[in-house]
Amino acid sequence: MAKSNLQTVLVLSGPNLNLLGQRQPEIYGTDSLQDHMRRVGETAAQLGLQIETVSAQGVAEIVEAIHSARGRCAAIIINPGALTHFAWSLHDALASFAGPIVEVHLSNPATRESWRHESVVAPVASGSIAGFGADSYVFAVHAVATLLAKKK
Repeated sequence: MAKSNLQTVLVLSGPNLNLLGQRQPEIYGTDSLQDHMRRVGETAAQLGLQIETVSAQGVAEIVEAIHSARGRCAAIIINPGALTHFAWSLHDALASFAGPIVEVHLSNPATRESWRHESVVAPVASGSIAGFGADSYVFAVHAVATLLAKKK
């Protein structure tokens, strides 16, 4: 069995994020998910990290990706979309992951509808980055790199 690369960061995108750039650009901006992932990849490469991306429309696929990352990936960056607020199975899967977890949101859920104010991901995340638009993902890569460097 080949040795796993523990400098790989899994970047998870939840439901409807595949519509970024088209869906509510006044809230989420005009960049597509591919634009965001390109910047994530560029930033990660500058910091000596590799990324693996998964975009999923359902919680089961995201949970499976988290399970698959255990012992294989060094960290997870996750934008769970609306799953943030009710997907306890996502919380439980993330709780089983040993590395840093950074929750990301392009908008700031705390300034939006009240049902968006609670995150089931936050209690198991190392930290959350929200409200910085396209920079949110880049900030998350820097946060992961910093957390991984502290673990060495």
